[in-house]
Amino acid sequence: MPLGQQIAPYLPLLRRYARALTGDQTSGDRLVRATLEAIIAAPEIFPHDVDPRLGLYTVFHRLWQQHTASLSAANHDEEGKAGIAYSRLAPITPKSRQALLLTAMEGFSPKDSAYLMDVSEDQIDAWLQEAISEIDRQIHSKVLIVEDEPIIAFDIESLVRDLGHDVIGIATTRDEAVSMAKSNPPGLILSDIQLADDSSGIDAVQDILKEIDVPVIFITAFPERLLTGERPEPTFLITKPFQVDTIKATIAQALFCNPLSLAA
Repeated sequence: MPLGQQIAPYLPLLRRYARALTGDQTSGDRLVRATLEAIIAAPEIFPHDVDPRLGLYTVFHRLWQQHTASLSAANHDEEGKAGIAYSRLAPITPKSRQALLLTAMEGFSPKDSAYLMDVSEDQIDAWLQEAISEIDRQIHSKVLIVEDEPIIAFDIESLVRDLGHDVIGIATTRDEAVSMAKSNPPGLILSDIQLADDSSGIDAVQDILKEIDVPVIFITAFPERLLTGERPEPTFLITKPFQVDTIKATIAQALFCNPLSLAA
């Protein structure tokens, strides 16, 4: 089977990971595009001794390392929001965040994560402990949950509160979500796609974003439907059924990449 066909099913997953890692849809997609261009230009750089997904992420990580090396110096000189973002991110190294996202969000084993990052499994374990410890100490925000399934909403609320955040409300429709966000602006939104009155969580979020600047995490059983390139797409995306570590890692990354959403 041609290499393009082998890696095509994994491109939506790589786009999700790239966006979460960079905290930005445009930057993440740009890195994925650069990854594909690099593979097309020099197919020999693609490792063929591992499965296609692992090979795809390997090439991506090589480009990401080059990207972060060029950004780290520039970020020290930034002012305003970008400067705040760097100061918040500084205690957690990029590699520890990568390890957390690879395992908790992307579902790679410590062994595969070690392969991708070219380190030992012991180093991956150390980075994971570092990332989790720093997350537990630093982040705190007000969260709006947009979910029409009561059991799922309760589970998300419990997880969010256990992580130290305040839940300002649970909305089940588009109108409820917009109303709650206006009356008590959240620092983070966790939103399902399909809501109780057949309205759209995507539309609800778009309405809210017209009024306030807030990071959003979409939660859906069909993530590939939001990564088609045919509509406005999310930066942060969690797949149902979700794991506690996935919620924790994604919330942490969303807030780290949007530090003004953190409570004082």
